Amino acid sequence: MKERAYLAVITGAFIGGLGGVFIKCFTIPATSIAWIRTFIPCLVLAFFIHQQGLPFFRGNYKVMLGASALNVIRIYLFMTAFIYTSISSGIVIFYTWPIFATIFGVLFLKEKISLKQILLLALSFAGIIIAYSEQTFSFENKDFIGMSAALGSAFIYALMVIIFKTESKNYTPDESIFYQNLLGALVFLPFFVFNEPAPTLFDIQIGIIYGVLIGVLAFRLFFFGLKHLPASRVSMLTYSEVISAILLGFFVLGEVLSFSMLIGGSCIILSTILLRLGS
Repeated sequence: MKERAYLAVITGAFIGGLGGVFIKCFTIPATSIAWIRTFIPCLVLAFFIHQQGLPFFRGNYKVMLGASALNVIRIYLFMTAFIYTSISSGIVIFYTWPIFATIFGVLFLKEKISLKQILLLALSFAGIIIAYSEQTFSFENKDFIGMSAALGSAFIYALMVIIFKTESKNYTPDESIFYQNLLGALVFLPFFVFNEPAPTLFDIQIGIIYGVLIGVLAFRLFFFGLKHLPASRVSMLTYSEVISAILLGFFVLGEVLSFSMLIGGSCIILSTILLRLGS
């Protein structure tokens, strides 16, 4: 079973790495993509939850809806990040979220922090500064906008992780993913209907595949692995997504990492991996 769990997590992470490629294939605005990305998982998981005979709203559902509201902002920033900057830059900056999660764990969950963790946090933030060093502080700079959106998405995702961590014992994985996407499916609907340009048939087809692969399959594989492996081990394996995204960006879209992003990204990923090893 452990071998299957390892394979599930790695497969899910590599599927997650496809996200940037999918986003760059769309011809519609970020808000329209966000609706497709949230609606498809909501629809599929609503069916699964109904089949299991579970009520759609139970327990501390108001907290879960709060996390869902955060996800509305998070997923919009995530889409914006990959529209404006390269896949490699977007995914490396987004993977600062464990750093923020560590800080929030100390602030909100009263988790202890060691001197080693403080030094690793400093290394990660140094990496962010290095990654930004070649960027001009300007809203006309697309890379600056994209990287900043990825950083904002990471910050909010870390808050969501804290919320879902406190409530995970009360809900099934399907329910957690359903709540995560619910408000996004409602909030982004008007944008999808009225945005210009309107989605093409290709956008719809890509959107369905994107929503099922990333929104449902990747998350279900992750939760399957989490059930059979230690959380720290699963966290380490998810870094396959960074590798997958960078390789896909290079081979599919011809993207390359800049020198500052290579050095800064290495600091970010190294510090985060060492933080996870110590957890």
